[in-house]
Amino acid sequence: MAAGDQAPETSDTGSTSDTGSTGAANTGTDGTGAEIDSEVREQLLGARRSIDNIDAALIHLLAERFKYTQQVGRLKATKGLPASDPDRERTQIARLRSLAEESYLDPAFAEKWFNFVVAEVIHHHEQIASGGEPDSVAGSS
Repeated sequence: MAAGDQAPETSDTGSTSDTGSTGAANTGTDGTGAEIDSEVREQLLGARRSIDNIDAALIHLLAERFKYTQQVGRLKATKGLPASDPDRERTQIARLRSLAEESYLDPAFAEKWFNFVVAEVIHHHEQIASGGEPDSVAGSS
């Protein structure tokens, strides 16, 4: 970053907000008015930029994943297969829980994430089976 440039403020959750010249990231405060040491502030900003990059990568990966699940949904619809596959879901949960443990991520969190994604995938498959396109791809190519 060039001298005088200021990064957008990010919360502790990693989300970025462009606060302009009055935000905490630009004033050297922690959002409560307390001063943050400039070295700590730079460390926070660096870590938050990395979090923002990872969030962007996750969004792109999810978009790619949904392209393939929609392909599966169209195939299931044309062959009269059910939208959900409980055996596959159980296998995936076991696999993802194991991967989470290996990666020092809470396996329960991994399972919750997967169940959330699967619920959306099933919703998309049901929309496809009823002759529509999933909401998330409306207007996209």
